[in-house]
Amino acid sequence: MRVESIPEGQTQQPSRRLFLLYHEIRSSESRYSYAIEGGMFERHLDLFVRLRATENVGLWPELTFDDGHSSDVEIAAPLLQSRGLTARYFITAGWTGTKKGYMDWPEVRSLHEAGFRIGAHGWSHKLLTHCSDAELQTELGRSRLTLEDKLGASVTTMSLPGGRANRRVLAACAEAGYTQIYTSVPRAESLPLGAIVGRLNIAGSMQPERIAKLFQPDGRSLRRLGRRYRMKEAAKALLGDRLYAGLWALVSRKEPGTDGGGEGAE
Repeated sequence: MRVESIPEGQTQQPSRRLFLLYHEIRSSESRYSYAIEGGMFERHLDLFVRLRATENVGLWPELTFDDGHSSDVEIAAPLLQSRGLTARYFITAGWTGTKKGYMDWPEVRSLHEAGFRIGAHGWSHKLLTHCSDAELQTELGRSRLTLEDKLGASVTTMSLPGGRANRRVLAACAEAGYTQIYTSVPRAESLPLGAIVGRLNIAGSMQPERIAKLFQPDGRSLRRLGRRYRMKEAAKALLGDRLYAGLWALVSRKEPGTDGGGEGAE
């Protein structure tokens, strides 16, 4: 599906931003926590439009999408454009044009040509902290070079599969040519953006009213989410990735073949 170009002059430069992380849009409700029904997604977008129209808004909503689901171009992109919104799309390069339910290269190019920003999300969605040096070269280097070759443009942003990173991974990202890394840490970011950017993972069950509280000036709701995130990180360290991912898959009603099995431990 080809998308139309984003009109110019519709963005502003607020002092602080909250990046929101979406995955898959579906035509009906799903038990899988990372899929959001299209009507609910529209309600989220309408909220973001209202927030951006609020005078002296403290946090500016920014949207990102991970993985490269077909629905992100077929459903999400037209809804974004109809409201004058844009987004960053992080593409799992090795799935593109090969895995059912994910974009093909003409769709990725159409997003790029329409003004959406394209970044990498690994080659095969492996958790980078589990990769050997050779695997890191594939996940980071091959994915970036393939995206650049297909788009004819520089790709310097990377979204961490499963939100996993350590010093070794961050050093490998820099060596592979990435200047900005997007994580799953729920926090606000100030301009200019630094090398590490936090994001709030959006579940399909999150009502707009709950999301709106995260943009309140007192910041209490966002700080509460930050504390919960740190508790989950402690649980991951205690249980290990494999056990934690299994428990997450059960709680989140993970479906076979979704998100490569790694995203859920965010």
